[in-house]
Amino acid sequence: MSDPAADHITRRAQRRVALKLGWMVHAAVFVVVNLGLLLVNSLQGGLRWHLWPLGGWGFGLAIHGLVVLFLLRGEGLHRRMVEREAERLRSGR
Repeated sequence: MSDPAADHITRRAQRRVALKLGWMVHAAVFVVVNLGLLLVNSLQGGLRWHLWPLGGWGFGLAIHGLVVLFLLRGEGLHRRMVEREAERLRSGR
């Protein structure tokens, strides 16, 4: 028979790892693609057009990182809020 508390912790750990790995894959693809764009732009010469996708995608990557960070931090916030509310209910406030 499985332990529900252990199963819950395992599911939370899997979710956290999936969020972190998702961002890492996004960052790796960002680096590889933008290095390729830099190479193509260098071979062509002229205007530095590779900076536009770099900036736009970099902004998106930063947003993705912030979402992951706040989701991971939010788990603790959610748990603390639930504990406080449960304590209020127990004390009759």
